[in-house]
Amino acid sequence: MKDKTHILLSLIFFSFLFNVFDISNGNYIPKNSILLNCGSSEDGVDADGRKWVGDSSSKFLLSSDKSVAAQAEFQDPSLPSQFPYMSARIFKSESSYSFPVSAGKRHWIRLHFYPSSYGGLNATDAYFSVKSDGFMFLRNFSASITAQALTQAYIVREFSLNPSSNILNVTFTPSDKHHASYAFINGIEVISMPDVYDSPATLVGFSDQTVDIGSSTVQTLYRLNVGGQYVPAGNDSGLSRTWYDDSPYLYGAAFGVTFSVSDNVKIRYPTTVAEYMAPLDIYSTARSMGPDSKINMNYNLTWVFQVDANFTYVVRFHFCELQLTKVNQRVFDIYLNNQTAQESADVIAWSGSKAVPVYKDYAVYVSDGPGDDEQLWLALHPSAAAKPEYYDSILNGLEIFKLNDTTGNLAGPNPVPSPMLLEAESNEPNTLSKSKDKAHVIGGAAGGAAAVGLVFAICFAAYQRQKKVLGSESGVSGWLPIYGNSQTTVSKSTISGKSCASSHLSSLAVSLCRHFSFAEIKQGTKNFDESLVIGVGGFGKVYKGVIDGGTNVAIKRSNPSSEQGVNEFQTEIEMLSKLRHRHLVSLIGYCEENNEMILVYDYMAHGTVREHLYKSNKPPLSWKQRLEICIGAARGLHYLHTGAKYTIIHRDVKTTNILVDEKLVAKVSDFGLSKTGPNLNQTHVSTVVKGSFGYLDPEYFRRQQLTEKSDVYSFGVVLFEVLCARPALNPSLPKEQVSLADWALHCQRKGILEDIVDPNLKGKINPECLKKFADTAEKCLSDQGVDRPAMGDVLWNLEFALQLQENSNGGKPIVSEAINDSEAIANDSSLGGQNSDISIGCESEVLVSEDSYLNTSAVFSQLINPKGR
Repeated sequence: MKDKTHILLSLIFFSFLFNVFDISNGNYIPKNSILLNCGSSEDGVDADGRKWVGDSSSKFLLSSDKSVAAQAEFQDPSLPSQFPYMSARIFKSESSYSFPVSAGKRHWIRLHFYPSSYGGLNATDAYFSVKSDGFMFLRNFSASITAQALTQAYIVREFSLNPSSNILNVTFTPSDKHHASYAFINGIEVISMPDVYDSPATLVGFSDQTVDIGSSTVQTLYRLNVGGQYVPAGNDSGLSRTWYDDSPYLYGAAFGVTFSVSDNVKIRYPTTVAEYMAPLDIYSTARSMGPDSKINMNYNLTWVFQVDANFTYVVRFHFCELQLTKVNQRVFDIYLNNQTAQESADVIAWSGSKAVPVYKDYAVYVSDGPGDDEQLWLALHPSAAAKPEYYDSILNGLEIFKLNDTTGNLAGPNPVPSPMLLEAESNEPNTLSKSKDKAHVIGGAAGGAAAVGLVFAICFAAYQRQKKVLGSESGVSGWLPIYGNSQTTVSKSTISGKSCASSHLSSLAVSLCRHFSFAEIKQGTKNFDESLVIGVGGFGKVYKGVIDGGTNVAIKRSNPSSEQGVNEFQTEIEMLSKLRHRHLVSLIGYCEENNEMILVYDYMAHGTVREHLYKSNKPPLSWKQRLEICIGAARGLHYLHTGAKYTIIHRDVKTTNILVDEKLVAKVSDFGLSKTGPNLNQTHVSTVVKGSFGYLDPEYFRRQQLTEKSDVYSFGVVLFEVLCARPALNPSLPKEQVSLADWALHCQRKGILEDIVDPNLKGKINPECLKKFADTAEKCLSDQGVDRPAMGDVLWNLEFALQLQENSNGGKPIVSEAINDSEAIANDSSLGGQNSDISIGCESEVLVSEDSYLNTSAVFSQLINPKGR
């Protein structure tokens, strides 16, 4: 009896050790694992060796009489296996599957779709929603449109949730918005999983705030083996995840270099990182920038991902240093959507040793404001501030998760297929039925992780010259735009007398701006009421507020712990405190108490120019209104370039940084990137490249030499954007049309510019006016800065174009054409030219135009464009 008891205890002990060994080595064994082959009574094994069970004989399907089983009429050669894709369950009314699960234990739900013809049904008619446990996974979802847009034959959507009970229902509901709509599903996976979301993610822009992933329902969008190859589900630590190659998502030609772990090096998981967080294959390969430090400092290692707006995303970075062994050998900064997520990332400092994995989570919110392209940009750049031994960066793996919103929704809109794909499809011989044509879309990798990589790879190849290098400029952390390095730290505001011990401002800037107490700011924003938030960015939040008993203002509250916020706060107030012009946004004042950095601006009634061009329900502007807005913006920029002792280069001219008040008067805004230009003994300013994609001067990017002609190039893009009412970059278009600058120049030189003009303007533009306007924009986009006109010349030409438009009934223009009349423009009092001899070179002088009053109808662009730069 004792022997039997001893044997039994031994078996239990070894069984316990076996289970611990399995989990600690990544061989996680799920308690619940259901792989359902929908629409079939047949069981089968997929390409990864996993067994799928037919749903016809299962107890999972509720009300089976509401559905029919069907077989696909065509098997796309890119399908990885027959199971589960060649059979489908069709629903004409709301129907559900019900799965037994462990309440409170996180589960994966993977949905497999193969849009094909089933029983004569057209794949394009399938529009439906999918929900589970109170969460909306998909709404009005079209697998056909999605597969076509993503150039994939099949779609996999992966979700992760904590079931609220022991029964988990997955419900399919055909859309009532489409005639003959139906729902279908090919395969469902319900698999219990370890808690891979147990740690909160750092909220980008708010270092003191985190996002609790574990309490959210999560959708996996991308899962990439950076620098490595495709990792199938069967090789993933028992969790059946699929990892894809990252190269389709790399921006431009800057691929860096890839490498793998040496044969004599063994990767060792620390106690803080379970092996199921990512398989060994992920940490065994990496991508870095390369061996040349000089080259590395002049570009970013950048990935771009398409995402849905108005959701929070968690980006999980997997790191494992495979080459270096010491702290401060390879240190880099991490950026998400041009916001600093992590400064001075050092993998060895995090992991403690070479070949030891570590991962980091960061959360970022993607809004749908004008200028937000529903993209997630990820960039790595060497940290000059840390002065590492090697100026380089490294990444091994990447995962991107979408978190449900406050209503429990995870669904986004169907993607828009590229016109290039639609045209190619329409030109194909009609030898098969439409449904079979749909099934012949290019086979791609499964799952949301494959998204639009191929499309981006094609589109971005045309834009290598317009890459943007993010990150801080070395050695200029205390840079002031007007006074160079003559920063004066003050302890008291000369206006209020309130303590400002942490002031980053010069004494002149403090004396010129109104100082608001923190109590005034709190009162004006109802104690920072979230309902008053009108923008969120890397600097913090923007609130609509009220001061002085009734004046509407925009209040930008920077994040005090963000170095990016400090620099932007400092630059903006130093610049705008000394500039007053009818066509520049007005700064009212600031607050710098309790470690707060707050700027107060006039409130903008009509937002940004871009809002009035596209992606908006606002009525379109007339051509005359557009011309007057362009002229106003040109006046503001001309004033910056010529109205002071030193040229002021805006460096981020775009339609979201040109604002219009209630009278549609244009205001140039957002001076966070502005630079003082060269003095008389210089031709340019050498600086790290900053700006916005689509507007970036190619010469500036190539040479890192900034001049006022960089603003002229950006303004040329703005002119075509106003004329054509389309974004500066649109990756969904054919590659030759992605860049508005390139496509407009092509059409202009071919004499077919009228074909791309905003349809709302067709027949309403005087031909001579259009020619003058287009010629001006074309000159602005000259590849060499020396060939571009000065902003004064641009302004004159636009005013001449307006005269042509107003005199289109046969009258003659008031002015005669003279292409180089910038001197006359500089002396025009309407432009503030009478102050062009006033210097900004010392603190005793202030630059003020005839519009010295504080205009009360403007606001800065980041209210509407919270993503920032």
